[in-house]
Amino acid sequence: MCQIALEIPEAVLYDIKMSKLEATAEIRKMVALQYYVKHGVSLGYCAAIAGMDKEDFIHYLGDNKISIYQFDDKEEFLEEMRNA
Repeated sequence: MCQIALEIPEAVLYDIKMSKLEATAEIRKMVALQYYVKHGVSLGYCAAIAGMDKEDFIHYLGDNKISIYQFDDKEEFLEEMRNA
């Protein structure tokens, strides 16, 4: 893993009533979510970035209205539903 530093003014953490640890956890999840959605990074890698196991990350995606299922067209979706 590589480490990336981010500077946030202490006043912001005070205003949002978050500790450094809570803010770090939140930022990791937000970055992982964006990597999953915008760059197609795998569930496993994104879960690791978020500091979560895959199942918890999948729930986090669901909480943010993001599906783990992606289909190119309606027929592909219907075929998948028939095979479920």
